[in-house]
Amino acid sequence: MDQKILSLAAGKTADKLQEFLQSLKEDDLTDLLQNQAVKGKAAGALLRAIFKGSPCSEKAGTLRRRKIYTYCIQLVESGDLQKEVASEIIGLLMLEAHHFPGPLLVELANEFISAIKEGNLVNGKSLELLPIILTALTTKKGNMAYGKGELSGEECKKQLINTLCSGRWDQQYVIQLTSMFKDVPLTEEEAELVVEKVLRMFSKMNLQEIPPLVYQLLVLSSKGSRKSVLEGIIAFFNELDKQHAEEQSGDELLDLVTVPSGELRHVEGTIILHFVFAIKLDYELGRELLKHLKAGQQGDFSNNLCPFSIALLLSVTRIQRFEEQKISIVKSFKDLQLLQGSKFLQNLVPHRPCVSAMILEVVKNSVHSWDHVTQGLVELGFILMDSYGPKKILDGKTIETSSGLSRMPNQHACKLGANILLETFKIHEMIRQEILKQVLNRVVTRASSPISHFLDLLSNIIMYAPLVLQSCSSKVTETFDYLSFLPLQTVQGLLKAVQPLLKVSMSMRDSLILVLRKAMFASQLDARKSAVAGFLLLLKNFKVLGSLSSSQCSQSIGVSQVHVNVHSRYNSVANETFCLEIMDSLRRCLGQQADVRLMLYEGFYDVLRRNSQLANSIMQTLLSQLKQFYEPKPDLLPPLKLEACILTQGDQISLQEPLDYLLCCIQHCLAWYKSRVVPLQQGEEEEEEEAFYQDLDDMLESITNRMIKSELEDFELDKSADFSQSTGIGIKNNICAFLVMGVCEVLIEYNFSISNFSKNKFEEVLSLFMCYKKLSDILNEKAGKGKTKMANKTNDSFLSMKFVSDLLTALFRVLLWRYTSIPTSVEESGKKEKGKSISLLCLEGLQKIFSAVQQFYQPKIQQFLRALDVTDNEDREDADVSVTQRAAFQIRQFQRSLLNLLSSQEEDFNSKEAALLVTVLTSLSKLLEPSSPQFVQMLSWTSKICKENSREDALFCKSLMNLLFSLHVLYKSPVTLLRDLSQDIHGHLGDIDRDVEVEKTNHFAMVNLRTAAPTVCLLVLSQAEKVLEEVDWLITKLKGQVSQETLSEEASSQATASNHPAEKAIIMQLGTLLTFFHELVQTALPSGSCVDTLLKDLCKMYTILTALVRYYLQVCRSSGGIPKNMEKLVKLSGSHLTPLCYSFISYVQNKKSQGLKYTGEKKKEKTAVATAMARVLRETKPIPNLIFAIEQYEKFLIHLSKRSKVNLMQHIKLSTSRDFKIKGNILDMVLREEGEDENEEGTASEHGGQNKEPAKKKRKKE
Repeated sequence: MDQKILSLAAGKTADKLQEFLQSLKEDDLTDLLQNQAVKGKAAGALLRAIFKGSPCSEKAGTLRRRKIYTYCIQLVESGDLQKEVASEIIGLLMLEAHHFPGPLLVELANEFISAIKEGNLVNGKSLELLPIILTALTTKKGNMAYGKGELSGEECKKQLINTLCSGRWDQQYVIQLTSMFKDVPLTEEEAELVVEKVLRMFSKMNLQEIPPLVYQLLVLSSKGSRKSVLEGIIAFFNELDKQHAEEQSGDELLDLVTVPSGELRHVEGTIILHFVFAIKLDYELGRELLKHLKAGQQGDFSNNLCPFSIALLLSVTRIQRFEEQKISIVKSFKDLQLLQGSKFLQNLVPHRPCVSAMILEVVKNSVHSWDHVTQGLVELGFILMDSYGPKKILDGKTIETSSGLSRMPNQHACKLGANILLETFKIHEMIRQEILKQVLNRVVTRASSPISHFLDLLSNIIMYAPLVLQSCSSKVTETFDYLSFLPLQTVQGLLKAVQPLLKVSMSMRDSLILVLRKAMFASQLDARKSAVAGFLLLLKNFKVLGSLSSSQCSQSIGVSQVHVNVHSRYNSVANETFCLEIMDSLRRCLGQQADVRLMLYEGFYDVLRRNSQLANSIMQTLLSQLKQFYEPKPDLLPPLKLEACILTQGDQISLQEPLDYLLCCIQHCLAWYKSRVVPLQQGEEEEEEEAFYQDLDDMLESITNRMIKSELEDFELDKSADFSQSTGIGIKNNICAFLVMGVCEVLIEYNFSISNFSKNKFEEVLSLFMCYKKLSDILNEKAGKGKTKMANKTNDSFLSMKFVSDLLTALFRVLLWRYTSIPTSVEESGKKEKGKSISLLCLEGLQKIFSAVQQFYQPKIQQFLRALDVTDNEDREDADVSVTQRAAFQIRQFQRSLLNLLSSQEEDFNSKEAALLVTVLTSLSKLLEPSSPQFVQMLSWTSKICKENSREDALFCKSLMNLLFSLHVLYKSPVTLLRDLSQDIHGHLGDIDRDVEVEKTNHFAMVNLRTAAPTVCLLVLSQAEKVLEEVDWLITKLKGQVSQETLSEEASSQATASNHPAEKAIIMQLGTLLTFFHELVQTALPSGSCVDTLLKDLCKMYTILTALVRYYLQVCRSSGGIPKNMEKLVKLSGSHLTPLCYSFISYVQNKKSQGLKYTGEKKKEKTAVATAMARVLRETKPIPNLIFAIEQYEKFLIHLSKRSKVNLMQHIKLSTSRDFKIKGNILDMVLREEGEDENEEGTASEHGGQNKEPAKKKRKKE
């Protein structure tokens, strides 16, 4: 039968074939087709013949064709056919599908949909046919029956897709179904339907099935719905990561972890790879990703920014530029800082995830073959370090050029960059060489910029794995060649960082020694200093056999330590020869300039502590050097040859020998030797050695005794001596004076260390201090008379930290006890100046200690406060007392002291002491938890002090008000406080209209005529500025959220509802600030900083009001309507602020012109007039900016009125005329000639001033 069908099909016409097929039973044809297909014979040829004999132009043919289609689909799905046969059959069905009439295509499609819903598909091969059927359906013209009505082909397709997406999909066919849709022409609405359905299926899929599904979804996204695809995938993996983190941090006994960590990360890595390829083909997808993440920065959508989305972003850096994202990261730090400093914002904005923690999470996850992310991480790390590292100023010192507010975010960003690079270095072997190379390049090429952050990173990298870095030794060795040309600080940092490598690699050490020896004889001083620094470092780190281990200085070097100690005997012997060679080289440096010698003296003590076997060599060197400047005769005064320390070459006089540093080095080495080496020595051992140690001791003792006996005249440094910097003798005397002072400091410490708290020794210490003080007083006195202050050039103190800490430990309790226990008795015995100064010194010491502990020892604050509490040692149960409770206890003591001080008479009030007390209270209040009752108590106490005490002292007022504001912002917004203070200022300073009498409110007694301006005025304006910044930040966030919402009414109304608390808060803040400015613009402020700052802040106020109006323009576009309280705010601005701003501008201009007129009358010189004119121009500069800001506000109000259908302009009088008239009186003054009659001019200018004044008053009354 099959042969007959094939032979008939070979004929020219299909008539006979049609007749034959018509004569057959339905089952015969299907059985025949099945036999042929199963046997793998010419099923394709038979199918072609059947289609040829079943034309769609006849009804019977169409029905036969339809049945064959249905049967073939079942046959393919049965799984009985070979792959090639099934593919051939599907291919033929595809080719013939477009011949079907529309209704039959709908039927076929519905059969597919039913099979999918009921789960009847076996292998899903037949699904390849469905997109062809749906595509064919869209080409059919005319309407066709569908359900109860008639629809076009396009509409039928839409209904079918809707039905398919609303039905159940079997898990195993999700990928095939998604893949199928990429071949169907979809509208945006249809694509959205499909994407939503696929995204809903994610949670039902196995993890390993997700990557191919994501790939198909990304391909599908080119038809539209890119945003939904991105958001869906990112949200799914964000949720998966969160679940995974919760499972891992849960009970360790539970082994029911849904997904192993490695598997999840590998899946995410594969998806990132798919994204990279998809974005290469579809740039629009990349742009959408950037837009999506940027929107997440502006709004508060936590799903937008998560470790997975950051990894995606970093992976596409090779395709898309991402400088903006660098700024976004820093912006997120600034946002965090703003939130931490404001209770107002914390109440309104939900907790934001930490970006740096997310990025470091990405680094950790990237170990699982996230190759595409790694390069992006390295780039980001270097961008952050380059852009936000420390900045440069003159004299090689580094400083942050940015303002205080932005400094911390910049530091965080730089630290994050370093952490990214370090963690990436640890995880990825492939990228290590690249990171090391880039770090070293920056160290060498950026000599003029601060590179401490790169040196710290290099040190951390090397400390992590010195053995691993042996493979990169050539890069480090290349860097050594540049040592002579680098600044000393860089050389020291670099050599310290690479020190662990020198222990592991002999070749590297040899390369360094060659470079250093060469530098030792260089002509540049810096190169020689670098050589000394390098050699001292080598001496410190290559221990000679038998050296004591110094716990203070030991460094954990990890793996390299093991490597070195394997041959410790050999290494130590070799090290001894090596170290003695270096010592020989360094001895030669003692004949070089003072700077080189000074470096040696500063370095020898550290070498001795690390390498005690070099003690003899070092001490002998120091002894022989000291003998050159020591007077051996015991009766000779002074005991030191200061003349020999000074070098005179022609007119040039300079220091040749830093004798004070030499003595300091000897004193430290001697103290260390006595405490560490002598106790370990045996009876007869090293007699020779002890002899020269005894020599040094005797010499220091002799120098002490003779220095005490010496008078300043013995050094030729009495009051009559010349200390000017312009003469040779003056320069020489200055050098000698500093040497003597340094020697005194060294001897003070030496005698204190050997005193064992004996009275005689302490008397010697005091005598040495008196010598130091006399000389210091003379220098300060002489410097005061000169033009340049010598105080700026004073050398660093020689007193060691150990000495200072021993003294402070002894003194601290005395200071605290004395100040907090007996301030009243000091006040009563009061008139003694000595008692007062000690009291003040105690307080100063306390203040410095509190601030130092907070700044440098933050983690140890708990221990510090516990140590202060004397009772704590007796009762160990208090060990768990919080920092807040301990700080509150200390605060109460200082509060009592301040109250005692304030209760004294005005003439007895010690301003400096009060300011210091407030500084101490400010330091301690930072330790209080803002949510604690102790914090609230501190705030209410400070507020009470400000309200009840009046002191005409600007310094005290400023520090107390600053404390009040710093506490208040962490409790709630300070706007009501600002309003009350502005009323007080207005009451004390009076009104700009002299005819108006202002009622004095007296909320805060601290505000009085003396402190109201500029002190309090500038403080409140600065706080108002901060509040405006916060409001501006909130408005920007709200704008970001509104722009993210779709234009559908439901979404917009939801957005408006969710924004409601923030909107209300913004309007409340601006309303209260408006009343604050309403008071200040009516106040007769003095010219200068107060007026300038007020004008600038008013300009900001209007700019932010404009921003709020523009936000409501956005809201109105989508949902319509503005809240009633916004209308009230606009009304308030029109009635209480804008008219008064113009009055204030007139007041300022009149005040300036009167001042100028006065200058003109007093001084006849044209230059004086020109200077006054320049000052007027400078001080009135903010006025045009303010007028522009007001007009911009009014312009956007008109737009909002039109859009919201609310007349917002009814309470606002438009500023139609700007008062930019040419003022004749000022013009006359500039143009007048010297010889003209001034009285006449003066009269004219007075008339001009009088004509102007009533206009201002008139506007005021309106």
